[in-house]
Amino acid sequence: MTVPSPTISPEQETKLPEDRRHMIRRRWLTAIIIVLLVGIPAGYLVISAGQSRDSGRDKERESSATGLVDNWPSLMKRRVFEVPIPAGSTGVAYYETSNWKTSRLYVQFTTNAGRLDTFLNDVGSSRSELVPGKVTIGDRDAAIVGWDFTTDQDWSGTTVRKDKPRPSQDITVDLTDPAAPKVFVVSATTP
Repeated sequence: MTVPSPTISPEQETKLPEDRRHMIRRRWLTAIIIVLLVGIPAGYLVISAGQSRDSGRDKERESSATGLVDNWPSLMKRRVFEVPIPAGSTGVAYYETSNWKTSRLYVQFTTNAGRLDTFLNDVGSSRSELVPGKVTIGDRDAAIVGWDFTTDQDWSGTTVRKDKPRPSQDITVDLTDPAAPKVFVVSATTP
């Protein structure tokens, strides 16, 4: 019995076998594509994991703080506790406490007279509501962050009360240097 020979199309007749150089180039190109398809997502995962780990360390460091942290509170904290620290303020420090009943944000900063007015307006108060000689931050709150309001300073204070769940603020201002008032705020919210 005879086996029929396979028919060869005209296209197959003109196609030359692949030479070694072309084969090596094709394999390199395939290897590069595979490395890129695997390497880019893997690199992204490594970078993302590193950022996530760093974020966790920052949160751990912040939560283990036992006093004021010399830094600006996050924008989210400032929004939640409604403490709009004026741009250009110096000596900014904060501390946050939370428990099942109340969360508090303690903030201090130094600003100028115009920005103090803006800050007071933004929290729902005004300079005319600052009572001269009044310290509105209680001894317990002051002790938590190491504030001392017993010194002879030109203290003025006010309290801004808001309906729950919005936070209320106790604000005490050191107006000893009217050009650079130092502001102390305890913003408390009840979930």
